[in-house]
Amino acid sequence: MSTKHQPERVTWESGLEIQPVYTAEDLERSGGTGGIGAPGEYPFTRGIHPHMYRSRPFTMRQYSGFGTAAETHERFLYLIEKGNTGLNVAFDLPTQCGLDSDDPMADGEVGRVGMAVDTLADMEEAFADIPLNEITVSLTINGAAVPIMAMYFAMARKRGFDLATLRGTAQNDILKEFIGRGTWIFPVEPSIKLVGDTMEFCARNVPTYSPVSVCGYHIRESGASPVQEMAYGLAIARAYLDHALDRGLDVDSVARGITFNFDVYGNLWEQVCKFRAGRRLWAKVLKEQYGATDAKAMQLRMIAGGGGAGLTIEQPENNIMRGAYYALASALSGAQTMALCSYDEAYTIPTEHAAKISLRTMQLLVHEVGLADTVDPLAGSYFVETMTNEMEDEIVRVMDKLDGEGGIVKGVAEGRVQAEVSRQAYERELLVETGQVKKVGVNIFRDDEDERAIEFHGYREEEAARQVERLREVRTGRDEASVTAALDAVEAAAREGRNVMPETLDAVEAYATVGEVCGALRKVYGSYREPVRF
Repeated sequence: MSTKHQPERVTWESGLEIQPVYTAEDLERSGGTGGIGAPGEYPFTRGIHPHMYRSRPFTMRQYSGFGTAAETHERFLYLIEKGNTGLNVAFDLPTQCGLDSDDPMADGEVGRVGMAVDTLADMEEAFADIPLNEITVSLTINGAAVPIMAMYFAMARKRGFDLATLRGTAQNDILKEFIGRGTWIFPVEPSIKLVGDTMEFCARNVPTYSPVSVCGYHIRESGASPVQEMAYGLAIARAYLDHALDRGLDVDSVARGITFNFDVYGNLWEQVCKFRAGRRLWAKVLKEQYGATDAKAMQLRMIAGGGGAGLTIEQPENNIMRGAYYALASALSGAQTMALCSYDEAYTIPTEHAAKISLRTMQLLVHEVGLADTVDPLAGSYFVETMTNEMEDEIVRVMDKLDGEGGIVKGVAEGRVQAEVSRQAYERELLVETGQVKKVGVNIFRDDEDERAIEFHGYREEEAARQVERLREVRTGRDEASVTAALDAVEAAAREGRNVMPETLDAVEAYATVGEVCGALRKVYGSYREPVRF
C-alpha cells in the first residue's frame, strides 16, 4: 500500500504517540469509560465540584511582588481593583534563601525578582487594608516558609482575623526546590521535617489554610515532561503525607491541606489529559493506598494557568496568544485557581499593562468565551478519554519506577531526580535548536525586521537601600532581650525535635528577622550541599 499520503507521525512530549483518528475501539483498548465518573464525585476525573465554574468561576490570582513592601502593596491594590480575586506573592531571592536584606550575600538582589521581607513590619505594610477574609493569598515561599508563614499568621492575628478561619496557601514544597529551583537552605531530611511542622501546626490551629502546594510547575519548567511533572508531583505529595502520618496526624485532615501548582504550556490536549489523569490518580492513591474516607481529602485542588518556559523573548506579543491558550487549557482541565503568565515574563517583571492583559484574558474566558457554561465539555471524547487513560498509565509507570529505586526523597537526596530532569532539559533544548520541535518566532516564522526595543523592569538601588534602612530602624526599635530569648527558644525546639512553629510565631511577633530565624535553625540543621553528580 502506498504511504505517500500518510500523515506525519505525532508524538507528545510525554512520549505518547497520537493517532490521526480515534474511535470507540481505541477508547475501549485504553481502559474504557469506567473511570470517567460524574463531576464532584470520586474519582473526580471531571472536576472536584458538581457544577464547577457554573457555581463559581476559577479564582484569578496573578503572581506579583517586587521591590519593597510599599511597592508591592501598590501592585496588590491595583490587581484587586482590576478584578483579581486572589493574590500570589513573589518574594525576592534573599528572602527565599533565608537572608536579610543587609546580608552581604543579598547585595544586588534585594527586591529584584520579588518583594523583600525581613520582618513582620514588611508583612504588615504589604497587606495593609487588604481584606484577608475576602482575598485568598498564596505565599510563594519554600526554604524560608517557616518564618514567612509565621509572619503572615502573626500579621493576620494582629489585625483581628481568627486563624481558625483564615484561608490561603503556602507553596512550601522544598523537595521540588532541590529538583528545580535551588532556593534551599537546610539538608533534605530536616527540610521535610520543617514542612511537617507547618502541616501539623495548620492542622491544629489554621485548619482552613493549605500549608503545602506541591509544585510540579517548577519541575516542569526545569525540563521534566508533563508525565514526569505529574508523577514527581504526586510522589512528593505522598512523601509529605507519609511524614505527617508518622507524626500521628489523620490522613483526611492532612490531605485536605495539600494543594497542587501545575504548569500549562505546550500541546493543549496533552495538558488537559495530564490534569484529568492526575486528578483521578490522586483520588485513587488517597482512597486505595491511604484509606482516606473524606471525599474532600481525595480532591486534587490545583492552581494552573501558564508556564513561563513556553514564552519567548522573540516576538513577545505572540506570548499574549500563548497565554490565552494556556488559560483555555487550564479551564478545560478544571483548575480551581488560575495564575496566568504575562507576555513580558520571558524577559522582565510584568508591567501593570501586561498583568492587566493576562487578567482580562481570564475574564474573557468566563464572560465571553463560555468556559463557565458547562462542566468538563471534553468528557466522552474518544481522543481525550483514550489519552487520559494512557496518561494515567504513564504517570503510574514513572511513580512505580521511583518507588522501585527507593522513593522520591532518596532520589532527590542522591541527586538522581535532578540529573534526569537536567538531562531531559538539555535534550529538549537541542530539539528546539535543530528545529525538530517547532517554536513560532524562534525557529519558524521568524521576522527579518530589526530587533525591537523591549521594556525592562528597572532595578532601583535606592529602593534596596531604603529596605536596608527600614530593617535597621526595626532592629533599633525592638526589644533585643525578647528577640534573643525567642530565637533561643526556636533553636531549642529544633534541637529537641519539637515543632518549631509556635516558637517561630513568638519570635517574629518580637520582630525577629527571617535571617535570624533561619540562622537559629541552621545551628541545629546545618546547610544543604548538593550531591556530586557525574
